[in-house]
Amino acid sequence: MSKQTAVRLPDETYARLKALSARTGRTATFYIREAVEEHLRSMEDLYAAEQAMIEHRRSGEQSLSLDELDAALARED
Repeated sequence: MSKQTAVRLPDETYARLKALSARTGRTATFYIREAVEEHLRSMEDLYAAEQAMIEHRRSGEQSLSLDELDAALARED
């Protein structure tokens, strides 16, 4: 099942969307759906990473900088 929603776009964005649709034969709806899905994935990843960082800081576990990690890995080789 899907839900319908309305989105207001600036004239320039709408024109670009319509031009892309005409050029590719895809609907504007297709590109709007793809953009929303991609942005949601990015935001979900960001919030998950932020939560993991908060939990890590609360745990008191040791953290290494990238330089420290590189040095530690170089010693293991």
